[in-house]
Amino acid sequence: MRTRRTEFPQLGICLFFLILLAASSRLLYSQSSPQTNQRQLGVQEPLRSTQASRVGRAPKMDGTLDDPLWQQATPITNFLQREPYEGQVPTEKTEVRILYTKHEVYFGVACHDSVIGGPVATQLRRDVTQELDDYFEIVIDSRRDRRNAYVFQVNPLGTQRDALITDEQAGDTQDGDPGWDGVWTSEARITRDGWIATIAIPFSTLNFMQSRNVVWGVNFKRFIRRRNEEDLWSGWRRTFGANKISQAGELHGINDIGSGRLFIVKPYLLGGFSHLPANATASGLTPGTTGLYTGGVDIKVGLRSNLVANLTANTDFADSDVDVQQFNLTPYKLFFPEKRQFFLENAGVFAFPLGLGSNADQLFFSRQIGIDPITGQQVPINGGAKVTGSLDGFELGFMDVDTRSSGPNPGANYVVLRLKRSWWGSGSYVGVMGIDKRSGDVPSNSNQTSGVDGRFVLFKNLVLNGYAAQTRTPGYQSGQTNLGAGLNFRSNWLDFEAEHRKIGPNFNPQVGFLERTDCICDFADATFKARPEFAGVREMQFEGFIFHAPDTRGVVQTQEWQTTFRADFHNGSYTDDDIVDVFAQRLTLPFNIYKNVNIPVGVYNWTRHQFTYGTPQDRRLTVRFFERFGSYYNGRLNEFRVRASYRANEHLSFSAGPQWNRFRLPISDGNFSVVFGALETDYAFSRFLSLSTILQIDTANAEAASANVRLRWNYRPDSDLYVIYTAGQKFASLAAVSPAQFYENRFAIKFTYSWRP
Repeated sequence: MRTRRTEFPQLGICLFFLILLAASSRLLYSQSSPQTNQRQLGVQEPLRSTQASRVGRAPKMDGTLDDPLWQQATPITNFLQREPYEGQVPTEKTEVRILYTKHEVYFGVACHDSVIGGPVATQLRRDVTQELDDYFEIVIDSRRDRRNAYVFQVNPLGTQRDALITDEQAGDTQDGDPGWDGVWTSEARITRDGWIATIAIPFSTLNFMQSRNVVWGVNFKRFIRRRNEEDLWSGWRRTFGANKISQAGELHGINDIGSGRLFIVKPYLLGGFSHLPANATASGLTPGTTGLYTGGVDIKVGLRSNLVANLTANTDFADSDVDVQQFNLTPYKLFFPEKRQFFLENAGVFAFPLGLGSNADQLFFSRQIGIDPITGQQVPINGGAKVTGSLDGFELGFMDVDTRSSGPNPGANYVVLRLKRSWWGSGSYVGVMGIDKRSGDVPSNSNQTSGVDGRFVLFKNLVLNGYAAQTRTPGYQSGQTNLGAGLNFRSNWLDFEAEHRKIGPNFNPQVGFLERTDCICDFADATFKARPEFAGVREMQFEGFIFHAPDTRGVVQTQEWQTTFRADFHNGSYTDDDIVDVFAQRLTLPFNIYKNVNIPVGVYNWTRHQFTYGTPQDRRLTVRFFERFGSYYNGRLNEFRVRASYRANEHLSFSAGPQWNRFRLPISDGNFSVVFGALETDYAFSRFLSLSTILQIDTANAEAASANVRLRWNYRPDSDLYVIYTAGQKFASLAAVSPAQFYENRFAIKFTYSWRP
């Protein structure tokens, strides 16, 4: 025990910092104005309610409210600020009118602005994040289950972004998971008084079949970029937001509508070629040039209201985004998000997190299907079926996917079942999951995973969660369990989360994502927030966390504690600085960090610091500077990164993210540098025709450069023509130590047509 205490930093130092941060944050919080304290401690007002007005025909969807039909709807105007001043009247007026016919619901939105030219509008490409623009957002909980919802977002150019919110979970940057694509129309125009948008959403897009006494949960959000202001109709508390579906308002008045059953048949045709070099044989693939001539079909069917079946045959993912390269500074796996449409749609239903954080371990991770986890090569999919939605009070997710043999990957079948039961109508649930993988791999031809989990919202800002999971893999008899519990608390002055997990040494979810096994992982994080109201500062944050991870025998493998200071400014600029990051790592195997450079087995301690600054976000040129420095594995490491984005106009934008890591390690060949990053260029000819390129470089790999060029023509709703060229590898390896890469050239033309009755 004495040896361990000297090898690893004492936790008492970090606890001292946490106490100091709490005291200073509470002092600053108490110095804010009495009006601010009263707002922050006030009680949420009763939920809002509004009415939709029936009309005999569709209003003109021209980005104006000149059609007399719009005057039949009573405007919604009682928005309140969520940011920056919780509960106060917005700086600009917003009006929303709601109409409907037998088959569609219509929203007329007037976003008034007192400054001519005030609205910021730079994005024409569908589904890209609109956080750098002004935008208006509609949230519809058509099930009225107070947990899940559709998101429809539009900017002053009429550009669309849609998403799904599942179990009130927030998105990475904006509300909802953008993997879902719906069919809806929008038009918008900028006026001298601000901007106006008209939006039409078919009931079939929501797969909504109920015709009488309809009550939806709805919410509306307006974001004013130049003020960095967020206004909400309901759920405007800072700890809520638009993703807090249980705090949404209600929409009444929709009656006697036609069937909104969803039914889409979407075939595709693809032609092109693929060329693999001679060294592809090392990955079990055949080198040379191969013609691509194929086709397939995707089908969506509404089985009943809020229950959808997705069917796919000979699935193709040529139009999926490529992975952005990362450099791994740890001996553990890197997480790369799913990019493929079939798996992205309604993906939140299958979520079974095994820890805290957006990139936490997952019991089910769809990237393990159809992508070789070692090489990153695509594995052909014969077909698949997926059913998601709600049934008799349960949330259901079922998936069956069959892949065929390709290179080193034998044919395999994957079955996933997810079932959750909501409690109390506030985001609480109890759920189960089962996963079965069968393959032609002789040494390990099967793998089963099962688990039960729960999420309990004790108060609106206090959440408890827990899970128990196990796997079955041939050749292992014990050590295949994973147990965990966590707590999450959010308020205007404190965010706190903590978790305890015990992962067995043989826990092996082959269709999941797991950073490490054989771990008793303890984590605690506290962030203290203050709004001192000086020098343009919106909020100051002081954070400290502890991570302690011994193996199941009690020998510490990883330990880290960190203290951080952040400041957000009213103009959208920010700073994010790690005061100190104290780390310890035990290596039981040599760590291959770069080409032939291996860090030897041993115990290592280091201390690092970080400075980050981001410029105001309403400018055409935005830049983020990042510098982290200090010791690293008994040597030194400097990490310098720049993330710059320039939006010349609504048509043309550039984004660059060069990163430079300079290593000075006391081992053979330990002095080296790694340069990597990406340059992205986007040109939108219109909202429906765009050209995007991404050029990447990573000097840690033998094949250092890669490129992807994609032309997309959305010639009719949900129907596209793609022209795609990829040089390099499309998907990254999920292995902790990536295999040797080879340079693939792939050219494809893909045509899709969406047919609906």
